[in-house]
Amino acid sequence: MPHRILFICTGNSVRSIMAEAIANDLGRDIWQAFSAGAAPYGVVNPLTIATLKAHGHKTDGLYSKPLSQFLDDDFDVVITVCDNARQSCPVWPAPKTAGRPGKTHVEHWDIEDPSEFSGSESEKRAFFEPIYADIRGRIEKLLER
Repeated sequence: MPHRILFICTGNSVRSIMAEAIANDLGRDIWQAFSAGAAPYGVVNPLTIATLKAHGHKTDGLYSKPLSQFLDDDFDVVITVCDNARQSCPVWPAPKTAGRPGKTHVEHWDIEDPSEFSGSESEKRAFFEPIYADIRGRIEKLLER
């Protein structure tokens, strides 16, 4: 049974979506990743999709989802990727499903929001790259544990 991980940010448009796609690619059969927003925007930022595709990630099926969709689900790990989501994140109970003993591990990654950057289209694209690299590096370390 793969480990389940949930990435949460405010709008579920950039950082948590990137984390979901990267973790599903790198974790394959070991991890099953999801993402959600405390106040989802309802759409994925087009530069998120462009950045993921540029790095060879699949983007089919990625969409902005509300956190409420996952409140009754079991997760081994829950990660907030912005301070606002950290403050609004509910306390996660221990998994209820047999085979998932123990407590849900909750952690916070403070990742800058590239959607707040203003500049030309090429400057915005360039600003997304270090955010992608940061998220990927953190996921690689997480998967090594």
